[in-house]
Amino acid sequence: MGCDQNCGLLTTAIIGAVLAIFGGALIPVGNYFIEKIVKKEVVIENGTIAYENWIVPGSPVYRQFWIFDVQNPSAVLENGSRPILKQKGPYTYRMRYLPKQNITQNPDSTVSYFLPNIARFEPDMSIGPENDTFTIVNLAVVAAPVLYPSSFVQTLLNVWMKSSKSFFLQNRTVKEVLWGYEDPFLKKVPFPIDRKVGIFLPYNETLDGLYTVYNGQDEINKTAIIQSYKNKSTLSFWEGPCDMVNGTDGASFPPFVKKDVILHFFSSDICRSIYGEFDSDQVVKGIPLYRFIVPPGAFASPLVNPDNICFCLDKVISKNCTLAGAMDISTCKEGKPVAITLPHFLYASKEVGEGVEGMHPNKQEHMTYLDIEPTTGFTLQFAKRLQINLVVRPAPKITALQKIEFPFMFPILWLNETAVIDDEKAEFFRSTVTNKIKLLHLLEAVLIIFGAVIFLGFLASYLICRAQKVK
Repeated sequence: MGCDQNCGLLTTAIIGAVLAIFGGALIPVGNYFIEKIVKKEVVIENGTIAYENWIVPGSPVYRQFWIFDVQNPSAVLENGSRPILKQKGPYTYRMRYLPKQNITQNPDSTVSYFLPNIARFEPDMSIGPENDTFTIVNLAVVAAPVLYPSSFVQTLLNVWMKSSKSFFLQNRTVKEVLWGYEDPFLKKVPFPIDRKVGIFLPYNETLDGLYTVYNGQDEINKTAIIQSYKNKSTLSFWEGPCDMVNGTDGASFPPFVKKDVILHFFSSDICRSIYGEFDSDQVVKGIPLYRFIVPPGAFASPLVNPDNICFCLDKVISKNCTLAGAMDISTCKEGKPVAITLPHFLYASKEVGEGVEGMHPNKQEHMTYLDIEPTTGFTLQFAKRLQINLVVRPAPKITALQKIEFPFMFPILWLNETAVIDDEKAEFFRSTVTNKIKLLHLLEAVLIIFGAVIFLGFLASYLICRAQKVK
């Protein structure tokens, strides 16, 4: 009877050890099968989960605009006072709801396509209609002397500005500011020029690209990374490494994302590649995500981040490249004096915003972030935030600008482009990816813990019984 009891205890202990070992063995085996499934489904080819959400974003993408309205126009025009700005918004548009066009799978494991640009106003998500009117800087008046620096030409421009009654400030609707309008001053110019101006002119019914990205068939760690943009791997806007097209378009990244990696992504809106660093763990609709944010270093002065020196083109506004937070993108805007910052000059040096009043930067409201599911590399929630500014410069030959004493940045608007996985897609993602991974990890943990408890408990009982038998 004693032998049978001891043998039973020992056998049960051995069974517990086997269960614990089996649970431990499930970790690499389970990870292998997860990796195999993920590698199959993230490839950008017809029939995969990635492809279905790649052709058209799996979640609605919205772009919200806040327009800066000048509160003291008379003082600005008559006395040259600093503009006092007040934002109003959001004015919301649905974006990127059309499928990619001219999709071509190439023999070198890349896929090429165009992104159709489209914007549809969403009145129910907006503070007012598109015909709401704002007092803003006069885009054509400020840009003209920069595009035509000749004193003689500026004298002629000034005549046409006066005859059209164009001033430093103007009143425009939301629709006009964003998508364009015929400028009265430019209509007076007797030689052939484009008479329409607008922050995003042209946009609707245009195409962005050609993009060529790796589809992941040969190298899974290159999935969605851009090989070329408009058939080039550089942009011809910047010098050195700043001109490279790096990373993905931000909609997805190669799978198995780690917290210590730097994620690069390219945005044609800002004419450059930028990067994100891990910030925090997030849970969105039951799905664990990694939040990556665009850090202050991406906009830091070259004195702090030497890698930014090749983005510094305007030596006046940047005070010889010593200031942070602003980037002159005139080279990719046909010479127009456009500069980008984060909203309300977040992360910018104090001097950058000295030309205006009314800026109130807030990190939570104005930072850019991407929430990424680490196993697949899919971006399931994001907020891309950006401010468009016009660089105003003194121009003694232009009457409308004679009260401008020093160059400064004049904010026009800031935007927030957002998307979050919808409930239907989230349920699909949980059932096909997240829940299976959780179940596997739970099974591994249960087997290891249960097996270890059985092993240790029955082994201890066996040793106690054996010791009593010896006595």
